[in-house]
Amino acid sequence: MKLLSYRLNDKIYFGPKVKKEEAVWDVLSIQETLQVLPDFPTTIVEGIGLGMDFVEQIRKLVEAALKDENVNTFKRQFTEIEWLSPIPRTPKNIMAVGKNYADHAKEMGGVAQDFVVFTKSPTSIAADEQTLSIHADKTDAYDYEGELAIVIGKKGKDIPSKLAFDYVFGYTIANDLTARDLQTKHQQYFLGKSLEGSCPMGPYIVTKDELPHPQELTVVTKVNDEIRQNGQTSDMVFSVEQIIAEISKSVILEPGDVILTGTPAGVGKGFNPPKFIKSGDIVKVSIEGIGTLVNKFE
Repeated sequence: MKLLSYRLNDKIYFGPKVKKEEAVWDVLSIQETLQVLPDFPTTIVEGIGLGMDFVEQIRKLVEAALKDENVNTFKRQFTEIEWLSPIPRTPKNIMAVGKNYADHAKEMGGVAQDFVVFTKSPTSIAADEQTLSIHADKTDAYDYEGELAIVIGKKGKDIPSKLAFDYVFGYTIANDLTARDLQTKHQQYFLGKSLEGSCPMGPYIVTKDELPHPQELTVVTKVNDEIRQNGQTSDMVFSVEQIIAEISKSVILEPGDVILTGTPAGVGKGFNPPKFIKSGDIVKVSIEGIGTLVNKFE
């Protein structure tokens, strides 16, 4: 199932994409009108905490809508909604794994090393198709990093790697935008990784049942249709299972948490001379089975 979040009439909604249509099911409206279920979550993070039961609830709501004579009143066309990040606000900082592809570590002047984790502020979250600032007043070296992102579905700590997938709700796409000069100046990642709009995610969360093999995906980043990154998740130093297990040794994971899994080689800093994002650029990050995250910069 592909789930998205959106704003309509100043309210935040969520729902699954309508199959073969450029529209989303308004599941909150379906439940309110048809009273299909005894109870239903009002936020996507609350729903994610129910795991695959949440997916089954949504399926029941869609089935009921399809049988209703006013079925089209429960659909919202993409042209009438404002897209949001699938998770508009994470429970805590977005977590991210650094240098998790050997070729990327090499292009950054280092080598794949012990497990490295940094975070990004929740206020850095942005949406698919959102126009974003290059923050020219703060940085001269704004860079892109296309990544697979894990969406956690169950609370856990000290999770064994063999059980890690039990704690995954699904996956989305992220662009881990980075002010390289701030990153160097402060000798840590947080400020250079947390500028407003520096973590666009989307367009969808794809539930884990539709992506059973996350280490067999292609990650492609294009800048103005020029391919800059073309990697395989099979090249990760630490797999999805290992990432969840390692982070959960120190941090209690919660439903709605997002973990970025690292970026392949081909970031702007890796070129000579560097190819950082400029005003007017359009950056597209595509991952098979999920879709394409698109942002324009100004």
